[in-house]
Amino acid sequence: MAKAGGAGGERDVALLDGTARTDVSKGETLSDWHARYDRWLSAQIRRRFSSQSGEDITQETWLRMAALDSFDAIRHPKAFLLRVASNLALGQVRRGAVAERFAAVTPTVSHEDADQLETVFFRQMVLDLPQPLRDVFLLSRVGGLTNSQIAHQLGISPKTVEWRMTRALARCAAQVRR
Repeated sequence: MAKAGGAGGERDVALLDGTARTDVSKGETLSDWHARYDRWLSAQIRRRFSSQSGEDITQETWLRMAALDSFDAIRHPKAFLLRVASNLALGQVRRGAVAERFAAVTPTVSHEDADQLETVFFRQMVLDLPQPLRDVFLLSRVGGLTNSQIAHQLGISPKTVEWRMTRALARCAAQVRR
C-alpha cells in the first residue's frame, strides 16, 4: 500500500482501498445491516424528505438491499444506503412529474359528458337494429309491454316476439363488446 505523507495519510489510503472497514465485517446479512443502520437511515431520510414519503423510501431501500447477493463488496455502507434512498426519491419525483404532465395534456371527461356519450351510443345502437327487431325491443324495454301484449299489438305470435327480442339483445351485446 502506498503511503501518503503525514499522520492521516495512511488512514486515507486505507479508506480508499477498503482495508480500514471498521464498521463492516465479512459475511454480513441483511438482518445485520438492518439492525445496525435502520435507525440511522430512517433519521437521514426523515431529515431530507417528508415523514410519509420518508417511511416509504426507507422501506423501499431495504427491499432493494434484500435483492443483493452479498454485502461484502460495499465499502461504505452508509453512503451506499443513502445513494439507494436518494435514487428512489429521485424516481418518485420523476414519476410525479410525468403524472402531472400526463394529467395536464389529458382531457378530462365529466360524468355528464360520459352519460351523454353513453346515451348517444345506445340510441344509435337501437336505431341500427332492423325495423322488426327494433319495434319489439322498444315496446319491451321502453314501453314495458309483455311479450303477449307486443304480439297482440304487432299482430304476430308471442314466440316470434321472443325470437325477435333474443336477436335484438344479441345484436346489442355484440355492439357493446366492440
